[in-house]
Amino acid sequence: MHERLTTQSYAFRSPFETTSAKPLLVCFSHLRWDFVWQRPQHLLSRAVKHYDVLIVEEPIFKSGVSAHMDVSERPQGVTVAVPILPEGLAHEDVIAEQHDLIEGMIGREATGSRVFWYYTPMAMAFTSDLECDLCIYDNMDELSLFRGASQQLIDLENALFARCDLVFTGGMSLYEAKRHRHRSVHGFPSSIDFQHFSQARSLQADPVDQEKIPHMRLGFFGVIDERMDIDLLASVADLRPDWHFVMIGPVVKIDPASLPQRSNIHWLGGKSYNELPHYLAGWDVGFMNFALNESTKFISPTKTPEFLAAGVPVVSTPITDVVRPYGEKGLVEIAKDAAEVVAKVEAIRARPKEPWLAKVDRHLASGSWDKT
Repeated sequence: MHERLTTQSYAFRSPFETTSAKPLLVCFSHLRWDFVWQRPQHLLSRAVKHYDVLIVEEPIFKSGVSAHMDVSERPQGVTVAVPILPEGLAHEDVIAEQHDLIEGMIGREATGSRVFWYYTPMAMAFTSDLECDLCIYDNMDELSLFRGASQQLIDLENALFARCDLVFTGGMSLYEAKRHRHRSVHGFPSSIDFQHFSQARSLQADPVDQEKIPHMRLGFFGVIDERMDIDLLASVADLRPDWHFVMIGPVVKIDPASLPQRSNIHWLGGKSYNELPHYLAGWDVGFMNFALNESTKFISPTKTPEFLAAGVPVVSTPITDVVRPYGEKGLVEIAKDAAEVVAKVEAIRARPKEPWLAKVDRHLASGSWDKT
Protein backbone atom coordinates (compact mmCIF):
# COMPACT_ATOMS: atom_id res chain seq x y z
CA MET A 1 0.00 0.00 0.00
CA HIS A 2 1.18 3.50 -0.80
CA GLU A 3 0.68 6.11 1.89
CA ARG A 4 -2.05 8.41 0.63
CA LEU A 5 -1.73 12.11 1.34
CA THR A 6 -4.15 14.77 0.16
CA THR A 7 -4.07 18.52 0.05
CA GLN A 8 -6.54 18.49 2.91
CA SER A 9 -3.66 17.36 5.13
CA TYR A 10 -0.63 17.99 2.91
CA ALA A 11 0.29 20.87 0.64
CA PHE A 12 2.88 20.10 -2.04
CA ARG A 13 5.65 22.66 -1.94
CA SER A 14 8.00 23.34 -4.78
CA PRO A 15 11.45 21.97 -4.00
CA PHE A 16 12.71 25.53 -4.41
CA GLU A 17 10.75 26.50 -1.33
CA THR A 18 12.59 23.76 0.57
CA THR A 19 16.19 22.66 0.85
CA SER A 20 16.11 20.60 -2.36
CA ALA A 21 18.83 21.48 -4.83
CA LYS A 22 17.12 19.66 -7.69
CA PRO A 23 15.01 21.38 -10.34
CA LEU A 24 11.34 20.43 -10.53
CA LEU A 25 10.02 18.26 -13.38
CA VAL A 26 6.23 18.28 -13.67
CA CYS A 27 4.83 15.55 -15.91
CA PHE A 28 1.27 15.77 -17.26
CA SER A 29 0.15 12.25 -18.14
CA HIS A 30 -2.91 10.50 -19.53
CA LEU A 31 -1.54 7.21 -18.13
CA ARG A 32 -1.83 6.17 -14.50
CA TRP A 33 1.51 5.59 -12.82
CA ASP A 34 0.15 2.41 -11.19
CA PHE A 35 -1.49 1.02 -14.36
CA VAL A 36 1.02 -0.64 -16.71
CA TRP A 37 4.78 -0.14 -16.37
CA GLN A 38 5.84 1.45 -19.63
CA ARG A 39 7.74 4.34 -21.18
CA PRO A 40 6.80 7.13 -18.71
CA GLN A 41 7.66 4.98 -15.71
CA HIS A 42 10.98 3.83 -17.20
CA LEU A 43 12.10 7.36 -18.04
CA LEU A 44 10.77 9.32 -15.07
CA SER A 45 11.85 6.80 -12.43
CA ARG A 46 15.36 7.45 -13.78
CA ALA A 47 14.81 11.22 -13.89
CA VAL A 48 14.56 11.31 -10.08
CA LYS A 49 18.37 11.21 -9.96
CA HIS A 50 18.40 14.74 -11.37
CA TYR A 51 14.93 16.19 -10.68
CA ASP A 52 12.16 16.31 -8.13
CA VAL A 53 9.52 14.56 -10.26
CA LEU A 54 5.82 15.36 -9.89
CA ILE A 55 3.36 13.31 -11.97
CA VAL A 56 -0.02 15.00 -12.51
CA GLU A 57 -2.62 12.47 -13.65
CA GLU A 58 -6.09 12.87 -15.09
CA PRO A 59 -8.89 13.58 -12.60
CA ILE A 60 -11.02 11.07 -10.74
CA PHE A 61 -14.66 12.03 -10.14
CA LYS A 62 -16.44 11.21 -6.89
CA SER A 63 -19.78 12.12 -5.40
CA GLY A 64 -19.98 14.29 -2.30
CA VAL A 65 -16.43 15.61 -2.39
CA SER A 66 -14.92 19.04 -2.74
CA ALA A 67 -12.17 19.52 -5.29
CA HIS A 68 -8.77 18.57 -3.90
CA MET A 69 -5.51 16.99 -4.94
CA ASP A 70 -4.70 13.45 -3.81
CA VAL A 71 -0.92 13.36 -3.44
CA SER A 72 1.18 10.28 -2.73
CA GLU A 73 4.76 9.10 -2.97
CA ARG A 74 5.94 6.07 -4.92
CA PRO A 75 8.89 3.80 -4.09
CA GLN A 76 10.64 4.95 -7.28
CA GLY A 77 10.96 8.44 -5.79
CA VAL A 78 8.27 10.23 -7.79
CA THR A 79 5.29 12.12 -6.38
CA VAL A 80 1.89 11.39 -7.96
CA ALA A 81 -0.92 13.95 -7.84
CA VAL A 82 -4.49 13.10 -8.84
CA PRO A 83 -7.20 15.78 -8.99
CA ILE A 84 -10.30 14.55 -7.14
CA LEU A 85 -13.33 16.39 -8.48
CA PRO A 86 -17.05 16.25 -7.68
CA GLU A 87 -19.24 14.41 -10.15
CA GLY A 88 -21.43 16.40 -12.52
CA LEU A 89 -19.10 19.31 -13.21
CA ALA A 90 -19.42 21.07 -16.55
CA HIS A 91 -16.43 20.67 -18.88
CA GLU A 92 -15.30 24.27 -18.33
CA ASP A 93 -15.39 23.75 -14.57
CA VAL A 94 -13.34 20.54 -14.85
CA ILE A 95 -10.67 22.53 -16.69
CA ALA A 96 -10.82 25.40 -14.21
CA GLU A 97 -10.59 23.14 -11.16
CA GLN A 98 -7.58 21.28 -12.53
CA HIS A 99 -5.87 24.58 -13.31
CA ASP A 100 -6.46 25.92 -9.81
CA LEU A 101 -5.32 22.73 -8.08
CA ILE A 102 -2.10 22.55 -10.11
CA GLU A 103 -1.41 26.27 -9.66
CA GLY A 104 -1.97 25.81 -5.94
CA MET A 105 0.67 23.10 -5.85
CA ILE A 106 3.43 24.59 -7.97
CA GLY A 107 2.52 28.26 -8.44
CA ARG A 108 1.81 30.16 -11.63
CA GLU A 109 5.32 31.58 -11.84
CA ALA A 110 8.45 29.46 -11.71
CA THR A 111 10.43 30.43 -8.60
CA GLY A 112 13.32 28.18 -9.68
CA SER A 113 14.30 25.97 -12.59
CA ARG A 114 11.17 24.12 -13.74
CA VAL A 115 10.54 21.64 -16.54
CA PHE A 116 7.11 20.72 -17.91
CA TRP A 117 6.99 17.24 -19.50
CA TYR A 118 3.82 16.42 -21.43
CA TYR A 119 2.49 13.03 -22.45
CA THR A 120 -0.97 14.38 -23.22
CA PRO A 121 -1.72 17.56 -25.17
CA MET A 122 -5.06 17.72 -23.31
CA ALA A 123 -3.20 19.14 -20.31
CA MET A 124 -2.52 22.30 -22.32
CA ALA A 125 -6.14 23.31 -21.62
CA PHE A 126 -5.31 23.99 -17.96
CA THR A 127 -1.54 24.61 -17.94
CA SER A 128 -0.85 26.97 -20.85
CA ASP A 129 -0.53 30.04 -18.59
CA LEU A 130 1.78 28.37 -16.05
CA GLU A 131 5.44 29.26 -16.40
CA CYS A 132 8.25 26.79 -17.05
CA ASP A 133 11.87 27.13 -18.09
CA LEU A 134 11.77 24.17 -20.48
CA CYS A 135 8.78 22.49 -22.12
CA ILE A 136 9.03 18.94 -23.49
CA TYR A 137 6.52 16.81 -25.40
CA ASP A 138 7.35 13.12 -25.16
CA ASN A 139 5.08 11.96 -27.97
CA MET A 140 4.88 8.22 -27.31
CA ASP A 141 1.77 7.51 -29.42
CA GLU A 142 -0.26 9.19 -32.14
CA LEU A 143 -3.14 9.89 -29.75
CA SER A 144 -5.20 11.62 -32.44
CA LEU A 145 -5.66 8.26 -34.19
CA PHE A 146 -6.93 6.43 -31.10
CA ARG A 147 -10.59 5.52 -30.76
CA GLY A 148 -12.61 8.47 -29.45
CA ALA A 149 -9.97 11.13 -30.18
CA SER A 150 -11.49 14.62 -30.46
CA GLN A 151 -10.78 17.68 -32.55
CA GLN A 152 -9.88 19.38 -29.27
CA LEU A 153 -7.00 16.92 -28.85
CA ILE A 154 -5.66 17.82 -32.29
CA ASP A 155 -6.00 21.56 -31.60
CA LEU A 156 -4.26 21.26 -28.23
CA GLU A 157 -1.44 19.23 -29.74
CA ASN A 158 -0.89 22.06 -32.23
CA ALA A 159 -0.72 24.46 -29.27
CA LEU A 160 1.74 22.18 -27.49
CA PHE A 161 3.98 22.02 -30.56
CA ALA A 162 3.95 25.82 -30.62
CA ARG A 163 4.92 26.05 -26.96
CA CYS A 164 7.41 23.23 -26.43
CA ASP A 165 11.18 23.48 -26.77
CA LEU A 166 11.83 19.78 -27.47
CA VAL A 167 9.81 16.93 -28.94
CA PHE A 168 10.74 13.30 -28.33
CA THR A 169 8.97 10.49 -30.17
CA GLY A 170 8.43 6.93 -28.96
CA GLY A 171 9.37 5.36 -32.29
CA MET A 172 11.00 6.11 -35.60
CA SER A 173 7.84 6.00 -37.73
CA LEU A 174 6.30 8.58 -35.40
CA TYR A 175 9.51 10.62 -35.67
CA GLU A 176 9.22 10.59 -39.46
CA ALA A 177 5.61 11.77 -39.20
CA LYS A 178 6.36 14.58 -36.73
CA ARG A 179 9.85 15.73 -37.69
CA HIS A 180 8.61 18.61 -39.84
CA ARG A 181 6.16 19.95 -37.23
CA HIS A 182 8.80 21.35 -34.88
CA ARG A 183 12.32 22.71 -35.07
CA SER A 184 13.73 20.16 -32.59
CA VAL A 185 12.25 16.64 -32.89
CA HIS A 186 14.25 13.65 -31.70
CA GLY A 187 13.42 9.95 -32.10
CA PHE A 188 13.87 7.88 -28.93
CA PRO A 189 12.34 4.43 -29.50
CA SER A 190 11.30 2.46 -26.43
CA SER A 191 14.20 0.56 -24.95
CA ILE A 192 14.73 -2.43 -22.68
CA ASP A 193 15.32 -3.24 -19.03
CA PHE A 194 17.43 -6.22 -20.01
CA GLN A 195 18.30 -7.39 -16.52
CA HIS A 196 14.64 -7.55 -15.51
CA PHE A 197 13.30 -9.48 -18.50
CA SER A 198 16.32 -11.74 -18.96
CA GLN A 199 15.37 -13.36 -15.64
CA ALA A 200 12.86 -15.34 -17.71
CA ARG A 201 15.70 -17.32 -19.28
CA SER A 202 16.48 -19.06 -15.99
CA LEU A 203 13.20 -19.09 -14.05
CA GLN A 204 11.66 -22.54 -13.67
CA ALA A 205 8.47 -22.41 -11.59
CA ASP A 206 5.24 -21.48 -13.37
CA PRO A 207 2.80 -19.02 -11.76
CA VAL A 208 -0.20 -20.83 -10.29
CA ASP A 209 -2.68 -19.61 -12.93
CA GLN A 210 -0.38 -20.71 -15.77
CA GLU A 211 1.04 -24.00 -14.54
CA LYS A 212 -1.84 -26.17 -15.79
CA ILE A 213 -1.94 -24.61 -19.28
CA PRO A 214 -0.44 -27.15 -21.71
CA HIS A 215 2.39 -26.43 -24.10
CA MET A 216 2.73 -25.22 -26.80
CA ARG A 217 2.12 -21.77 -25.37
CA LEU A 218 1.94 -18.52 -27.30
CA GLY A 219 1.83 -15.46 -25.06
CA PHE A 220 0.91 -11.79 -25.17
CA PHE A 221 1.25 -9.15 -22.45
CA GLY A 222 0.14 -5.54 -22.53
CA VAL A 223 -3.00 -3.45 -22.66
CA ILE A 224 -5.81 -5.27 -24.46
CA ASP A 225 -7.69 -2.63 -26.46
CA GLU A 226 -8.61 -1.64 -30.04
CA ARG A 227 -5.00 -2.17 -31.07
CA MET A 228 -5.34 -5.95 -30.69
CA ASP A 229 -6.53 -8.04 -33.65
CA ILE A 230 -8.84 -10.36 -31.74
CA ASP A 231 -10.14 -11.94 -34.95
CA LEU A 232 -6.60 -12.99 -35.85
CA LEU A 233 -6.19 -14.51 -32.41
CA ALA A 234 -9.41 -16.49 -32.82
CA SER A 235 -8.43 -17.70 -36.30
CA VAL A 236 -5.00 -18.94 -35.22
CA ALA A 237 -6.54 -20.61 -32.16
CA ASP A 238 -9.01 -22.41 -34.44
CA LEU A 239 -6.31 -23.48 -36.88
CA ARG A 240 -4.22 -24.97 -34.07
CA PRO A 241 -6.51 -26.14 -31.24
CA ASP A 242 -3.55 -27.91 -29.62
CA TRP A 243 -1.70 -24.58 -29.20
CA HIS A 244 -2.55 -22.51 -26.13
CA PHE A 245 -2.70 -18.71 -26.05
CA VAL A 246 -1.88 -16.95 -22.77
CA MET A 247 -3.20 -13.38 -22.84
CA ILE A 248 -2.05 -11.07 -20.05
CA GLY A 249 -3.21 -7.50 -19.54
CA PRO A 250 -6.09 -5.23 -18.57
CA VAL A 251 -8.99 -4.84 -21.01
CA VAL A 252 -9.49 -1.16 -21.89
CA LYS A 253 -11.89 0.70 -24.22
CA ILE A 254 -13.34 -2.50 -25.69
CA ASP A 255 -16.14 -4.72 -24.41
CA PRO A 256 -14.66 -7.76 -22.58
CA ALA A 257 -17.56 -9.75 -24.00
CA SER A 258 -16.10 -9.20 -27.49
CA LEU A 259 -12.95 -11.18 -26.66
CA PRO A 260 -12.87 -14.59 -28.32
CA GLN A 261 -13.57 -17.47 -25.97
CA ARG A 262 -11.93 -20.80 -26.75
CA SER A 263 -10.68 -23.66 -24.60
CA ASN A 264 -7.17 -22.85 -25.82
CA ILE A 265 -7.33 -19.06 -25.17
CA HIS A 266 -6.58 -18.09 -21.59
CA TRP A 267 -7.36 -14.52 -20.45
CA LEU A 268 -5.35 -14.13 -17.24
CA GLY A 269 -5.92 -10.42 -16.57
CA GLY A 270 -3.35 -7.82 -15.64
CA LYS A 271 -0.07 -8.70 -13.92
CA SER A 272 2.51 -6.52 -12.23
CA TYR A 273 5.76 -5.59 -13.95
CA ASN A 274 7.68 -7.74 -11.48
CA GLU A 275 5.54 -10.80 -12.30
CA LEU A 276 6.00 -10.66 -16.07
CA PRO A 277 9.33 -12.57 -16.32
CA HIS A 278 7.76 -15.47 -14.42
CA TYR A 279 5.03 -15.78 -17.07
CA LEU A 280 7.33 -15.25 -20.06
CA ALA A 281 9.63 -17.99 -18.75
CA GLY A 282 6.92 -20.51 -19.56
CA TRP A 283 6.09 -19.32 -23.09
CA ASP A 284 7.33 -20.99 -26.25
CA VAL A 285 6.55 -18.09 -28.60
CA GLY A 286 5.49 -14.47 -28.13
CA PHE A 287 2.47 -13.42 -30.19
CA MET A 288 2.05 -9.72 -31.00
CA ASN A 289 -1.29 -9.79 -32.76
CA PHE A 290 -1.65 -6.07 -33.33
CA ALA A 291 -4.41 -4.93 -35.64
CA LEU A 292 -3.37 -2.90 -38.66
CA ASN A 293 -5.48 0.20 -38.13
CA GLU A 294 -5.16 3.92 -37.45
CA SER A 295 -4.34 3.43 -33.77
CA THR A 296 -1.35 1.19 -34.57
CA LYS A 297 0.02 3.17 -37.50
CA PHE A 298 2.84 4.73 -35.47
CA ILE A 299 3.17 2.48 -32.42
CA SER A 300 6.57 1.25 -31.29
CA PRO A 301 5.75 -1.64 -28.93
CA THR A 302 7.95 -1.70 -25.84
CA LYS A 303 7.22 -5.40 -25.54
CA THR A 304 9.22 -6.26 -28.68
CA PRO A 305 12.66 -5.99 -27.02
CA GLU A 306 11.17 -7.25 -23.75
CA PHE A 307 10.15 -10.54 -25.39
CA LEU A 308 13.61 -10.79 -26.91
CA ALA A 309 15.42 -10.08 -23.63
CA ALA A 310 13.34 -12.87 -22.08
CA GLY A 311 14.65 -15.22 -24.77
CA VAL A 312 11.16 -15.73 -26.22
CA PRO A 313 10.94 -15.86 -30.05
CA VAL A 314 8.25 -13.57 -31.46
CA VAL A 315 5.73 -13.56 -34.28
CA SER A 316 4.21 -10.14 -34.98
CA THR A 317 1.86 -8.57 -37.46
CA PRO A 318 3.64 -6.08 -39.78
CA ILE A 319 3.80 -3.04 -37.49
CA THR A 320 6.27 -0.59 -39.08
CA ASP A 321 8.46 -0.15 -36.00
CA VAL A 322 8.60 -3.93 -35.54
CA VAL A 323 9.42 -4.67 -39.18
CA ARG A 324 12.16 -2.04 -38.91
CA PRO A 325 14.52 -3.06 -37.42
CA TYR A 326 13.46 -6.35 -35.78
CA GLY A 327 11.92 -8.07 -38.80
CA GLU A 328 14.59 -6.90 -41.21
CA LYS A 329 17.32 -8.19 -38.90
CA GLY A 330 15.68 -11.61 -38.49
CA LEU A 331 15.01 -11.07 -34.79
CA VAL A 332 11.20 -11.19 -35.09
CA GLU A 333 9.05 -13.15 -37.55
CA ILE A 334 6.42 -11.09 -39.41
CA ALA A 335 3.05 -12.54 -40.42
CA LYS A 336 0.06 -10.88 -42.09
CA ASP A 337 -2.67 -13.48 -41.50
CA ALA A 338 -3.50 -16.63 -39.54
CA ALA A 339 -1.93 -19.03 -42.04
CA GLU A 340 1.32 -17.05 -41.98
CA VAL A 341 1.30 -16.96 -38.18
CA VAL A 342 1.06 -20.74 -38.08
CA ALA A 343 3.83 -21.12 -40.67
CA LYS A 344 6.15 -18.70 -38.85
CA VAL A 345 5.57 -20.36 -35.47
CA GLU A 346 6.33 -23.76 -36.95
CA ALA A 347 9.49 -22.35 -38.54
CA ILE A 348 10.58 -21.03 -35.13
CA ARG A 349 10.02 -24.44 -33.59
CA ALA A 350 12.12 -26.11 -36.28
CA ARG A 351 15.18 -23.86 -36.06
CA PRO A 352 17.97 -23.98 -33.46
CA LYS A 353 17.50 -21.32 -30.81
CA GLU A 354 21.12 -20.53 -29.90
CA PRO A 355 22.22 -18.66 -33.09
CA TRP A 356 19.04 -16.57 -33.00
CA LEU A 357 19.51 -15.73 -29.31
CA ALA A 358 23.14 -14.70 -29.89
CA LYS A 359 21.97 -12.31 -32.62
CA VAL A 360 19.28 -10.96 -30.26
CA ASP A 361 21.80 -10.26 -27.53
CA ARG A 362 24.12 -8.42 -29.89
CA HIS A 363 21.25 -6.17 -30.92
CA LEU A 364 19.94 -5.54 -27.39
CA ALA A 365 23.41 -4.69 -26.09
CA SER A 366 23.30 -1.43 -28.06
CA GLY A 367 20.40 0.05 -26.08
CA SER A 368 18.93 0.44 -22.61
CA TRP A 369 16.56 2.76 -20.77
CA ASP A 370 19.58 4.17 -18.94
CA LYS A 371 21.20 5.15 -22.26
CA THR A 372 17.90 6.57 -23.55
